[in-house]
Amino acid sequence: MNSGLLYAAAAYTVWGLFPMYFKALQSVPPLQILMHRVVWSLLFLAIVLTARQHWSWLGRALRDRKILGGFALSALLLSLNWFVYIWAVNQGRVVDASLGYFITPLVNVMLGFVLLGERLRPIQWSAVGLAAAGVAWLAWQSGGLPWVALLLAATFGAYGLLRKTARLGAMEGLTLETLLMFPAACAYLAWQGSVGNNAFSGAPLSTQLLLAAAGPITAIPLLMFAAGARRIPMSLLGLLQYIAPSLQFLLGVALYHEPFGGARLVGFALIWGGLAVYSFEGLWRNWAGKALAG
Repeated sequence: MNSGLLYAAAAYTVWGLFPMYFKALQSVPPLQILMHRVVWSLLFLAIVLTARQHWSWLGRALRDRKILGGFALSALLLSLNWFVYIWAVNQGRVVDASLGYFITPLVNVMLGFVLLGERLRPIQWSAVGLAAAGVAWLAWQSGGLPWVALLLAATFGAYGLLRKTARLGAMEGLTLETLLMFPAACAYLAWQGSVGNNAFSGAPLSTQLLLAAAGPITAIPLLMFAAGARRIPMSLLGLLQYIAPSLQFLLGVALYHEPFGGARLVGFALIWGGLAVYSFEGLWRNWAGKALAG
C-alpha cells in the first residue's frame, strides 16, 4: 500500500512538472518535439523490453487486427493530446492545459454514460452540471470556448476509454502506440532535415539531450503509475490524479505569471466544486460499501 502510494504520487508529480520540461524546449517547434517524443520513447521502451526479455506479446498483437485497429486509434488520440499540450505550454497557456486535466474525470463520466450506457447517480449529475457551468462561464467571459482544455480532456478521456478495454498492459500498449506512430515520426523528421528545418541537428547539446530525454521522461512515469495502480484502491488513485493538474496550475500562475483574474477564478471554482462533489461522493460510497461488507 505504502509503496503503491509513493509510485502513483511520484508519477503524478512528474506529470505535473511537465511544463518545466517543455518550456526548456521552447526553441523547438511543437510538432518536432512531438515526433522526437515518439522516436525516443520507442527507443527507451525497446531497451526496457529487451532487458526484461519481454517481446513475445508483440507478434500476437501485430497479427490481431482488432488489437491493431484499437491501438491505431489510441495512438492517434495520444499524439493529438501530446501535441495540444506541448503547443499550449509553449504558447503560455499552462493554466488552460491544467484545466483540461481537471475536467478529464468528469469527461470520463460522460463518456461512460453516452458510449457505455452507464447510469449516473444524482450527485454525479450535479458534479457534471457544476463543471459544465464553469466551462460555460469561462466561455462567456472570454468570448469563446476554452478549446485547449476541452481538446485535452476529450482526447485523454477517449484515450483512457480505449485503453480501459485494451488487452495490453501499460508498457506494452505504449510500445505498440509509439511503434505505430514511428514511421510517420521518422518521415516527418527526415523531411524537416531535407529542407534544413531539423531543430535537432543544429541545436545546442543541451537541447539535443533534452529531446533525447523525452523517452525516459515519457515512459518512466507511466511505469510508476502502473505499479502504483496495482497496489492501491481506485478511490485513492482517483484523488491522487489531481496532483498533476494542481502542480501545472501553480506553475502557470506562480512561475510563469499567466493571467488569472477574478472572472477566471469563478469558472475554475465551479469546476473545482464539481470535482469535489464527484470525489467525495465516490469516497462516501466506497466507505459505505466497506461498512456494509464489514
